[in-house]
Amino acid sequence: MEIHGTLLPLLVALIPWPPFIAFGLIALFTNRWKRLSHTLAILSVAISFVLSQIVFWTAIRTEHLGEHPIAIRVPWLPVGPRPLEFGVLVDPLGAVMLFMVPLVSLMIFIYSVGYMAGDPHYSRFFALLSLFEAAMLLLVVADNLLMLFIGWEVMGFCSYALIGFWYRKPSAYRAAVKAFMTTRVGDVLMLLGIAYLYAQTGTLNFRDILRNPETLKALAETPSYVAGLSVAALASLLLFAGTVGKSAQFPLHVWLPDAMEGPTPVSAMIHAATMVSAGVYTTIRMFPLLQAGQHGLGGETAFWVVALIGAFTAFMAATMGVAQNDIKRVLAYSTISQLGYMLAAVGIGAYVAAAFHLITHAFFKALLFLGSGSVIHAVEHGHHHAAHNHQEAFDPNDMFNMGGLARRMPVTFWTFVAGGLALAGFPLITAGFWSKDEILGEAFHGAFEKGEWLPLLVFLLLAAAAVLTGFYTMRQIALTFLGEPRTPAAAHAKESPGSMIFPLVFLAFFAVFGGFVGVPEGFPGLAALTGGNWFHEFVGGTLLEHPKALPFNPVPVMISSLIALTGLLLGWVVYARRPLAAGEPDPLIHLGPLYTFLKNRWYIDDLYQVLFVRPTLWLAERAVAFFMDRVVIDGLLHGIADAIWSMGSALRLFDRVVVNGIGDGIGEAVKAAGRELRTLQTGLVQNYLLVVVLGVLGFIVLYTVAPILRGF
Repeated sequence: MEIHGTLLPLLVALIPWPPFIAFGLIALFTNRWKRLSHTLAILSVAISFVLSQIVFWTAIRTEHLGEHPIAIRVPWLPVGPRPLEFGVLVDPLGAVMLFMVPLVSLMIFIYSVGYMAGDPHYSRFFALLSLFEAAMLLLVVADNLLMLFIGWEVMGFCSYALIGFWYRKPSAYRAAVKAFMTTRVGDVLMLLGIAYLYAQTGTLNFRDILRNPETLKALAETPSYVAGLSVAALASLLLFAGTVGKSAQFPLHVWLPDAMEGPTPVSAMIHAATMVSAGVYTTIRMFPLLQAGQHGLGGETAFWVVALIGAFTAFMAATMGVAQNDIKRVLAYSTISQLGYMLAAVGIGAYVAAAFHLITHAFFKALLFLGSGSVIHAVEHGHHHAAHNHQEAFDPNDMFNMGGLARRMPVTFWTFVAGGLALAGFPLITAGFWSKDEILGEAFHGAFEKGEWLPLLVFLLLAAAAVLTGFYTMRQIALTFLGEPRTPAAAHAKESPGSMIFPLVFLAFFAVFGGFVGVPEGFPGLAALTGGNWFHEFVGGTLLEHPKALPFNPVPVMISSLIALTGLLLGWVVYARRPLAAGEPDPLIHLGPLYTFLKNRWYIDDLYQVLFVRPTLWLAERAVAFFMDRVVIDGLLHGIADAIWSMGSALRLFDRVVVNGIGDGIGEAVKAAGRELRTLQTGLVQNYLLVVVLGVLGFIVLYTVAPILRGF
C-alpha cells in the first residue's frame, strides 16, 4: 500500500487520538454501561493499532528513513527566538515502537475484559487505561521533548490513578502515592534538563538537536560549569534522571514493586507497553546527545553513570527477585533488572542492542504479567469456591499458596513457560536470548577484545544477574505450576476464560519467535534462514553514523547460553526436581541472614523510611503543621482578627457616643419640643383667634417701630 504526500504524517498524528477520545466518551457518557465502555476502549486501541501498522509497514519499505523520516510539525507557542512546536516524527526507532506498543496494549485491553469482570468501577478502569495508552502513543510519535514530556506526565497521573485503583485498600493508595512521589523526583530533574537544553539551543526538536552535527559539537564543547561537564553531558544526565525515576532504576526503584497493588492488566501496561518502557525509550532516543558528551568536556562521565546505574540495578534487582513470594513482585524485580540491562547497553554504546531488548522484553513481560494474572484470578476464584469462610485471610498472589496448576491450567502453564524461558534467555528458541545475547556480546567485545574496564564490569554484573534470572524464573514456575496443590484454593483453580487466554497465546508467539529479526550475521544456519540481522540494519539507521554490527563470535554466545542454562538448572535442582509440599518452607531460608537481607530488599526501603520518609513526616508535623500553620499562619490570621476586633470595639464606641448620641439627641429634642408645643393645641377656636390677633399686632408693631429705630 503506497501512501504519498502529507497523508502519512497525518495518519501518524491521528494515532494517539482514538484512545483519548475513548477516554472522554467513557468518562462523560458511557460509564453506566460496562459492555459499551470496554467496546469503545478496545475499538479505539484497535484503530490506533491499524494506523500504526500502516505506518510501520510503510516505514520499513522506505529507503533511508533515518535521513528522511515521516514527519510534520506546526508552530504552537511563540516564545524566544523561535516558537515551540507540535509535531510528529517516525524514524526507524519510532517505527519499531509503533509496532510494539499498540499491539501489546491491544492484547492487554482484550485480557482486561475477563480479568476485571464484576468490578464495580469497570468503566472507570477502561477510561483510565485508554488515557494511559493515548499518553504513551503521544510520547512515541512526538518529534520534540515538550510533547514527549506532556505524554510522560499524563502517564504519571494515569499510573497514580491505576495503581491506586482499589483505593479503599490502604496498601493500594499508599503504593499510588509512593509511585507518584518517587517518580516526581526524576521528573523535576528531567524538566530542568529540558529547560537547560532549550536555553542552549533554542529548540526542543529531536531532528534539530540529535541529527545536527554542528549543534551536537557546540553542546559538547560548551562548558556547563557543573562538575567539569559539557552542556551535552549535563543535559543528558538530567534527562537520564527522568528515566531513573520512570524506569525504576537505583536509587528510585522502590516504587515499582509496590505498584503491584493495582490490577494485573495495569501491571502489564506499566511493565511492558507504557510507563517503564517510556523511560528507557527516552534515553535511547537521546543517545546522540549522550554520545556527543563523550567527545567533549567531562569525557565519558555521562556514559559511565548510565552504564553503572543500569548494570548495578540489573544485579541488585535480580538478587531481590530471588527471595520474593508474591508472583507479581518477582516479575516486578525482573522488570527492574531487565531495564537495567537496556540502560547498561546504552552506557557501553550498544544502541541497537538496547532497543532490541526493549522490544522483545515488552512481549514476554506482558505475557508473564498476564499469565500471573490468570493464575491469581483462578486461585482467588478457587479460594471462594473452597473456603467455608470467605473472610479468612488468604493471599492469592503468594506462590506458596499455589502448586499443581499445570494440570488445571494447561494453556496458562505453557504460555507462562514460554515467557519465563524468554526472560531467562533460553538459548536459540526464545526472543529474550537473542536480545540479551546481543547486550552481553557487546559488553564481552568491549571487555575482552578492546580491553576496557567499564564493559568488563558491566559484563560481570549482567552475567551474574542472568544466572539469578534463570534461577528465580524456574523457582517461580515450579512453585506456581509443578507438584501438588498446596492449598484448597489451588486445588479448585480452573483455566481462565477465552478473553484472557487468547492474549496469552498471541504474546507467546512473539516471546518465542520475535528475536529472529535480530539473529547476528554469520550465525551458523539461522542467519541464512532468518535473513540476517534485520533489526540492527533498520534501527541503526536512526543515528547519524550507522553503528556497525559486531562480527559473529561464538564465545559470547556460548557464555550467554551457559549462563541462562546454569540459572535454570539451579532453579530446577532446588525447586522443580522435588516440588515443595504444603507447609514446607522455602529452601532458601538455609542461606540465613543473606536470605533475610534479600527478602527485605537490601533494607533499602527501610533506609529510605529512616532517611527521608520519617524526617519528612516529622518536618510536616512539627515544623510545617505546628510552626508554619499554628504559629505563623494561624498567628498572622489571629493577629489580623484581633486587630480588626479592636478596631470594631473603637467603632462601636464611636457608634454609641457620636452616631447614636447625635441621632438620639435630635430625637429627644424633637420629642421635648413636641411635649411643650402640644400644650398650645387646646382645641378652642377663641384661643386660636387670640393667637392670630396677637401675631398680627406683633407684625404691625415690628414694622412700625423698626424704621424709627433705624433713624436713631
